[in-house]
Amino acid sequence: MCTNARLCLPHGLDETRLREFECIVDEVGPLHAGDFIFRDGDEFTALYAVRAGMVKTYSIDREGREQITGFYLPGELIGLDAIHSMRYRNHAFALDTSMVCRMSFAKIRELAQKWPELQTQLLCTLSSGLAETDKLRGEYSADERMAGFLIDLARRLEQRGYSAERLYLLMERRDIANFLGMAKETISRVLRRFQDEGLIAVDRREVMLLDRIRLDALAGAVLRD
Repeated sequence: MCTNARLCLPHGLDETRLREFECIVDEVGPLHAGDFIFRDGDEFTALYAVRAGMVKTYSIDREGREQITGFYLPGELIGLDAIHSMRYRNHAFALDTSMVCRMSFAKIRELAQKWPELQTQLLCTLSSGLAETDKLRGEYSADERMAGFLIDLARRLEQRGYSAERLYLLMERRDIANFLGMAKETISRVLRRFQDEGLIAVDRREVMLLDRIRLDALAGAVLRD
């Protein structure tokens, strides 16, 4: 059983149900940086769970502008927003060498008829994902949004057993800026200011969180906790 299974499977499944669920899971990969998992408009046939690495999702508007919709870590599900239309609504590709688990939606639907808890968890995950996407794009200052992004990433990594103090940002700064609705130059200025104030230390793509208390306070309004 995957070490991240507890993050994407219903809680409390017995061994029989775990084995039954494992039968509908196909491991895909290794994927290399830039490899697509699915593209916007493809027929929706499966949900994907990141097993290792990181996946970026984005859409393209009518003017050809890219809008990044998420960065996904091990244990997180991708494709839930395609259930209604039965077409994927984003492009999804690997940011680095990654593995994903492919779960046939037709088979998930069969299991959900037998396991009400599976359907409930999928709905909760979808609702949570929508809230996650929106929360960093409100009317907050650049400092609050950047702190919110770093703290949110740290918490998600911590849930998965990784370091919550040392973050390796696989995404480009322009991607972070796009996701947060800010200019790339603003991202650079905020990170530089955070570093000057002793909140973080930056070494290329690695960010060390040096003053978690102050960062938590800055992120509080954004993350609403």
